[in-house]
Amino acid sequence: MLPPLCFLNGETAIVILLIAVLLFGGSKLPELARGMGKAKREFKKASEEVEDEVRSAIDEDERRKTRLREIEDEERAKVRARIEEEERARRQGDGKSN
Repeated sequence: MLPPLCFLNGETAIVILLIAVLLFGGSKLPELARGMGKAKREFKKASEEVEDEVRSAIDEDERRKTRLREIEDEERAKVRARIEEEERARRQGDGKSN
């Protein structure tokens, strides 16, 4: 795949510059360039904000998943302890009845 603007050689760049000067006039070009620079900065800022929001949403989801795993592990440990306690009580009951 060709990189963008790879077709711009010296002659093509001069022709594009001449067309821009004819269309906008020499006095409007700096204003146009400032406007394009401002639009580029705003776009970059907006894309960074979206990226930050996506990153924070992913982090939040990971924290939630981790907490759910911790809760599941705690519940499993409680159930396991209850089962062991019931088995001990049953064994002690079996030993007394003999």
